[in-house]
Amino acid sequence: MQRIKYILVASVLLFAGCKSVLDVNPKGVYSTGNYWRNQSDAIDGVTGIYNTLLEEDYTGFNEFVFDNCSDDQVRGGDHDYDDVIEDFTYDASTYSVRVGWRWKYETINRSNNVLIYVPKITAIDAAIKNRCLGEAHFFRAFAYWRLLLIYGDAPMITEDDVLKSSYNKPKSTADELRAQIESDLLAAADQLPEAYDDANKGRVSKGTAWGLLCKLYMNWSKLDKAIEYGNKVVSNANYKLAPNYADNFSVATGNNSEMLLAVQTVDGNGYSDFITYHAPRNWNGWSFFYPTKGLVDEFEAGDPRKNICIMQPGDKINIGTGIATYEASTSWSGYHYKKFCSWKPSGGLDYSLKTPLMRAADIYLLVAEAKIRLNGPGAGDVEINAVRKRASAGLPAVTNGGMAALMHERRVELCGENERHQDLLRWDKAKLVDIVELYKKPKLAYNGAVITRGGAPRKFTKPKNYYFPMPQQEIDRSKGTLIQNPNF
Repeated sequence: MQRIKYILVASVLLFAGCKSVLDVNPKGVYSTGNYWRNQSDAIDGVTGIYNTLLEEDYTGFNEFVFDNCSDDQVRGGDHDYDDVIEDFTYDASTYSVRVGWRWKYETINRSNNVLIYVPKITAIDAAIKNRCLGEAHFFRAFAYWRLLLIYGDAPMITEDDVLKSSYNKPKSTADELRAQIESDLLAAADQLPEAYDDANKGRVSKGTAWGLLCKLYMNWSKLDKAIEYGNKVVSNANYKLAPNYADNFSVATGNNSEMLLAVQTVDGNGYSDFITYHAPRNWNGWSFFYPTKGLVDEFEAGDPRKNICIMQPGDKINIGTGIATYEASTSWSGYHYKKFCSWKPSGGLDYSLKTPLMRAADIYLLVAEAKIRLNGPGAGDVEINAVRKRASAGLPAVTNGGMAALMHERRVELCGENERHQDLLRWDKAKLVDIVELYKKPKLAYNGAVITRGGAPRKFTKPKNYYFPMPQQEIDRSKGTLIQNPNF
């Protein structure tokens, strides 16, 4: 995929002030009046949607801060304000809570413009037009999905609102957001192709839409529907698991059949700083996310995913220019996520390493979870074992697996991929775990030392901490239209 070659000026922006996500000079001044003329405009306009994923305040970094709530990782780096995310003392003015709002709505805004104007273009191949519309439906759904997970309720802006210049809207309920996400994903699945040639790898596909539908239905407690749409991924050879687990975290093989959605970051030509935030500070990174001992100990003996995922004291790491030894003092926990690091032979981080946002393995395990919850232990063995067998032929097969086996597999397979906290929230709401008691347990370093902030047990309060507060600045801008979430 190539990045958009000029700045697209949308008809309106939901919020004032928008820095360009592009790093090239504009070739002209465009508006909705003189843009949207032909197929090239449509393709570049859609590329502008993809480009929002590169933003640090979006999936380039900030969306992953919310998994610091989980028991799997601890906040590193120098953002002291992220401490309050981890210990549940955030409020409506917390930086991490508010900065991503803008980019989710920018994604929605760019998607709305595609959905309004691309249908009017006549100088365009019918298949390309369908694909562009499917991509716009998907990314609007994805942005609302992230709003749903973080805030619960949020305003909805669709094509009709754009045409009427109606932007100051009250928030929609979580179920209203779910219904809109469902509608967009069903439309996307109808319009998107199942697969792409090499020149277009990395674009969203039918499988991407089906996968997010599966995740949506699990969040919605519609387990039968989750199985229905998850099976469309599991049964389709276009979305088969990569031959090796490590293929998902390699520059050369990141855009494989399993990678349903990834940030298409390219070294030297429009890249995300995701890898910078994960790599050790002494090896060109910023050291912002540290795995905990609890996560590392979750891996079974002989599971090769442990060495692929985690750097731990004594490990020999190829940092491009040579082999270096990882030392415990490199992080507060004595660990880093190895799976999100890559170095160029000439030295420096390789920014072509893709950021995984959704993998088929996730969907396999959601299908297994839904089957177990509906039909009891053993119902999800096929899907769990498919993931385990791919990880290593040496791992014993799960037999009559229940939720404990499923929870274990999701924790190790998807570690660091922004799923753990959301998994625990879903399981707590279904009364499968007690998130309050679980989060009271201290986070530990490699040597057993407590690294929980302040040393005191973290206090998760239900239902308050199921969601984050809406940004106070957005409530203020609405002049009374937006009402803060309960308990904040």
